[in-house]
Amino acid sequence: MTDLQLRTVNVTRYVTPLREGGSMPAIAEADDNFLYVLKFRGAGQGPRALIAELIGGEIARILGLRIPELVFANLDEAFGRTEPDEEIQDLLKASVGLNLALHYLSGAITFDPTVTTVDAKLASQIVWLDCFLTNMDRTCRNTNMLVWHKELWLIDHGASLYFHHSWQNWEEQALRPFFLVKDHVLLPWASELESVDQEFRSILNSEKIQAVINLIPDVWLEGDTNFDTKAAHRKAYLYFLETRLTNSNIFLKEAQHAREILI
Repeated sequence: MTDLQLRTVNVTRYVTPLREGGSMPAIAEADDNFLYVLKFRGAGQGPRALIAELIGGEIARILGLRIPELVFANLDEAFGRTEPDEEIQDLLKASVGLNLALHYLSGAITFDPTVTTVDAKLASQIVWLDCFLTNMDRTCRNTNMLVWHKELWLIDHGASLYFHHSWQNWEEQALRPFFLVKDHVLLPWASELESVDQEFRSILNSEKIQAVINLIPDVWLEGDTNFDTKAAHRKAYLYFLETRLTNSNIFLKEAQHAREILI
């Protein structure tokens, strides 16, 4: 578990933009002939959204939740030259190099809580994960979950770890409850939070978190003036996540309290 690896693919064809995404991701084809949802490092929130996507997705995978395969995706500078849409052309030019992509689940449908029932344990697992990651983007308005082959898959963790957009008081933020859990789409069904907390704390540890953080490409950490070195930058992510894991009772109690009010 000390050494995690992601495949690296080369983008060969830009298929279509996904306009519903705030950072304008796209469906693209790679040199392995698979389709991917491509997240661009040149989008509005820059590499930090990709770091959150990478950390959130791989931690979810360690915890046994279903996540489409994440890959590093190389984008050649030639892509920006032939794109007729100026906005997309600028995005492609700003994203030359290493980006992040999720395997495209062809035929998947957006999760609708009025149509699909989620059992208490799975709901509790996902709520716990999002409290741990401070993921604000799993609401009724935007569930960021797909139903594929009758199973629930999690996507889009780019809004997680929002503290890292400013790094202001980040040590204190590691110990804060996740108040936005009150808007979580699965909170009404999350009746097994306490047992899930025990289960996930037995699975996740510093070594596994460090292995995920080690996946972050150096190039995504460049230009952040909050840290003198990339090692210090990585250490801050580790500290934040270790602290939240050790003190999970803080966000657990807040989630339970929000659920009591809701139901």
